[in-house]
Amino acid sequence: MRLMDFALDEFVGFLLTAKKATYASQGDEASVEPLLAGFRQLEYQKGEYFYRDLYVGMSFFAGQESVYFRNEPIWTMTYGGGTGNEQRVFEVRAIYTFLREALSVVSQESPYRGPSTYVQAEYQYLNDNQGTLERFFGTEKILLKGKEVYSLQYCGGFTR
Repeated sequence: MRLMDFALDEFVGFLLTAKKATYASQGDEASVEPLLAGFRQLEYQKGEYFYRDLYVGMSFFAGQESVYFRNEPIWTMTYGGGTGNEQRVFEVRAIYTFLREALSVVSQESPYRGPSTYVQAEYQYLNDNQGTLERFFGTEKILLKGKEVYSLQYCGGFTR
């Protein structure tokens, strides 16, 4: 399959919908039986597109998102990061609740993670990335009262 056997705007629309329908809206509640023991796996399908997010860990986690078109992988993003070890479980959950909120504001112009900035009460989400859907990389952070409590690095692009 050639890279552009699908419409780019259709792909971006699917990616945004898939991201919003899985972790951003449901967190781990959207999990299906994972391919790898000990991992969490989220999936979404519409038409000829299929999305899978597979990750492991909590305070520190790593994972990979993939989009398939007609059963062929066409796009992927790997990521790793998390909170520090000094946070208690309820603090980590609050940070990740805010993260899901920020990720639900993902944009068509930068559909990798969340917006460049998002603020809610004492939390601030920051996302900086470079590149295009074809090949990109970036970092995201969450600040609580101005102190960094979470960070993540990501990279990805089209596989063909």
